[in-house]
Amino acid sequence: MAVSAIPRRIPATVITGFLGSGKTTLIRNIIMQASGKRLALIVNEFGDVGMDGAMLAECDTEGCSVDDIIELANGCICCTVADDFLPSIQTLLAQNPPPDHIIIETSGLALPQPLVQAFGWPDIRAQVMLDGVVTLVDGPALAGGGIAHDLEALERQRAADEELDHESPIDELFEDQISAANLIILSKADMLDQAGLHRARAAVEAHLHDNTPIISVAGGKAPLSAVLGLDMEEEAHHRAKHHRHHHHHDGEDHDDDHHREHEHGHDEFASHIIALDEVEDAGAFQAQIMAMASSHGILRAKGRVPVLGKALPFVVQAVGQRVDGYFAPNPGAVGNEGKAGRLVVIGLAGLDAGAIAAQLGGSVIMDSGSDAPPQN
Repeated sequence: MAVSAIPRRIPATVITGFLGSGKTTLIRNIIMQASGKRLALIVNEFGDVGMDGAMLAECDTEGCSVDDIIELANGCICCTVADDFLPSIQTLLAQNPPPDHIIIETSGLALPQPLVQAFGWPDIRAQVMLDGVVTLVDGPALAGGGIAHDLEALERQRAADEELDHESPIDELFEDQISAANLIILSKADMLDQAGLHRARAAVEAHLHDNTPIISVAGGKAPLSAVLGLDMEEEAHHRAKHHRHHHHHDGEDHDDDHHREHEHGHDEFASHIIALDEVEDAGAFQAQIMAMASSHGILRAKGRVPVLGKALPFVVQAVGQRVDGYFAPNPGAVGNEGKAGRLVVIGLAGLDAGAIAAQLGGSVIMDSGSDAPPQN
């Protein structure tokens, strides 16, 4: 009796941040790196009617055509989930072929949590997987003691949308963006000197309650493989449920190992592919990856390794110091290439891939810079 294949759920990434934080620039750069991956966009920037969609459509590529962009300019998507978000998702899912990845740009003026929770609705969860929430923060604004480039424009944008909460301070919305994030991108780092970069990172860290990775970018040039493919569905839903329940208290210790200060204005990235031999203990291998994420400053890692006595390989996914591991679910998911041990490691330029490979008993078989296509 043939076993029917489990339908692939399409990953979706929520990108949030205040007006002027650089969301559209980041997405444009991601589109240009698509390399055949078909991307679809839902753009929701109230107050800039037609602007973001038009800017994104300018980079019309094989991977993202104008037909793959849905622009919502009639209110905040986080406040009108049933009216706007669900029909937009259904429209994209009805495309033939469907997109490989959906990117949702929100205005950042409402809590991202209702949108995250909508991914748990049965009709959506069966077809779409929340890959993660990415929050952009304005580096120069933070370095100068603020949270947005133009607070007056931000307040006007909020006042124009009657669906939004107009009572909560903007600072609280900023904290909600940070608490919801699986990845934080500090934008416009090229406009900061070293002292300014330190101040901006410290302003973000003051709102962090866990080891959420922070990366600094210039001109929105973050590698696609560092932003998409986070595979943080469970973590994102957990944060949406508990975002108000975790606050720092005076005198509380805060682990800063994951908040390394970098000695340059913005981060350059590189990815490396490491060939791995069979391991004896999957759990020990996962723990080893977790330890190296801290000691070597690994931002992302994804791969699989054969395990002694096991028919299927062990898969690891790491974002910062969060490392998940599981055995591949079925033989059909593993081709001949998948039986070989491979680990893709993404970090800042200068990451010692050779040392990582040596600790894992493997060897580096490919190095690439920040313009390299993502590894699937």
